[in-house]
Amino acid sequence: MDFLDISASLTGRRWVGPGAEVERQAEAIVQADHLPEPLARILARRGVAPGETAAFLDPKLGSLLPDPRSLRDMETAAARFLAAVKSRQRIAIFADYDVDGGSSAALLIDWLRRMGREATLYIPDRIDEGYGPNVPAMQELGRNHDLILCVDCGTLSHEPVAAAGCDVVILDHHLGGETLPEALAVVNPNRQDEDGALAHLCAAAVVFLMLVEANRQLRDEGVQGPDLMSFLDLVALATVADVAPLLGVNRALVRQGLKVMARRERPGLVALSDIARLTTAPAAYHLGFLLGPRVNAGGRIGAADMGAQLLATDNPMEAKRLAERLDQLNTERREIEAEVRAYAMAQAEARGLDAPLVWAAGEGWHPGVVGIVASRLKEATNRPAVVIGFDGDEGKGSGRSVAGVDLGASIQKLAAEGLLVKGGGHKMAAGLTVARDQLEPAMARLSEMLEKQGSGSAGPADLRIDGVLMPGAATPELVTMLDEAGPYGASAPAPRFAFPSQRISFAKRVGENHLKIAFSDGMGGRIEAICFGAFDGPLGPALESHKGQSFHLAGRLEINEWGGRQKVQLRLEDAAPASEI
Repeated sequence: MDFLDISASLTGRRWVGPGAEVERQAEAIVQADHLPEPLARILARRGVAPGETAAFLDPKLGSLLPDPRSLRDMETAAARFLAAVKSRQRIAIFADYDVDGGSSAALLIDWLRRMGREATLYIPDRIDEGYGPNVPAMQELGRNHDLILCVDCGTLSHEPVAAAGCDVVILDHHLGGETLPEALAVVNPNRQDEDGALAHLCAAAVVFLMLVEANRQLRDEGVQGPDLMSFLDLVALATVADVAPLLGVNRALVRQGLKVMARRERPGLVALSDIARLTTAPAAYHLGFLLGPRVNAGGRIGAADMGAQLLATDNPMEAKRLAERLDQLNTERREIEAEVRAYAMAQAEARGLDAPLVWAAGEGWHPGVVGIVASRLKEATNRPAVVIGFDGDEGKGSGRSVAGVDLGASIQKLAAEGLLVKGGGHKMAAGLTVARDQLEPAMARLSEMLEKQGSGSAGPADLRIDGVLMPGAATPELVTMLDEAGPYGASAPAPRFAFPSQRISFAKRVGENHLKIAFSDGMGGRIEAICFGAFDGPLGPALESHKGQSFHLAGRLEINEWGGRQKVQLRLEDAAPASEI
């Protein structure tokens, strides 16, 4: 049954409330654990059983962290890494240019620094070299190093790994092929011969597990390794920025990592937080939307290694300089993205937005922003999306998928069939290179594969509502209590509440396309709300010209701090006219 009888909101979505089973589970939690009903609903939706809530609300990394040796090649990788450290061999780190790759590299550099060792950092240029190891770079590194660690890349790099001429250890999480490169060790929870139990880990988490194993081997020899708990800020940043599901051990890693980050001990993250004007204790949202994009900006449109250098530096002055430059690059990135997004959306609309795949391709579109634009197309259409920028006879593109549709496997199959120059990735994100004359057949074949997985059969995504609130009940204490069930992010969405039959008392356009409103229920309760991008769709115009009409409003609650005072704000996501009685 539609929640509040809303089958088509202003954004065209159906509102869906908790199912009967969640309601029963929530009631049982209230009775057994004496928790407030709104929190009980969130725990029930997470599948937490009565009597298990205390463990969920206070997750212990010690009980959730998997044994590193459960991953194939882990002992070999850690032993070879330690052998290089002990004998002062020359170590190189080949990392991807995104947040996960930069964090992975910074973890290794920090650990080595604390052991009195150094490593060479190499991150390929997105435009000139593309993603992952390439033959010339690996040959050059191999001539001057004894060990190369490939992090957040390398699982499909057979020829470059073979060309290295020295030992190579791969620490990755991208989908593996039927065969693996001839590396000394390939540690990857998404190898085809793994059971998939740890498939949700990002690369930084895999690197962290390797360091756990390295410390264990050191301990067996009577040597104390670096304190790994202080490394969790980097693992948390990578996990959130790489959109890894915040479930199980990932949730514990992020929760503990946020506590470490709040101590402001890592110069790079301190400088980045300051330049982003982050004045409160960090939350997962800040990692994904404030810090992550700035770290990524170097790899997207600037120097590829700038983000990793920022995360790895122990010099506050160097950190400040890098953070300022990354902030500038992020501003430039947003401008480039806006231009490409407008062209891509127009092209996709002309092609049709109801197909199993939404795609667009353009001349000279910057490869550093095509992934972000693909995300925007996916969000707008509830369809997998691919955006490709051409330079000469080849185009480089990125894709983003929706729940239940494995885009990475389809892209990999497309490459195996010869329709792509190369391609690979995860279920939810993938990268590809395609020849200009193969563009149309490749996209047609990809659309066909995605349709077999059910893509294209749904309309706008349902809006899932966790319950009803009235403005007077939306207190800072309630928001703080709900935060205990976090952190929220991928596969663990923040609670969303509906406020029924509200009167809008204030509405003002903010910036180019945002809307700020205040609403009340006529019984003394009043809340302010912000709707970002409201005028990109129907929400802004409808609410701005409300003419006294009542609306059902839906969104997520947050604390807004100003002048030392806290008040609740609604991050408005959707609305529907309320029937007048």
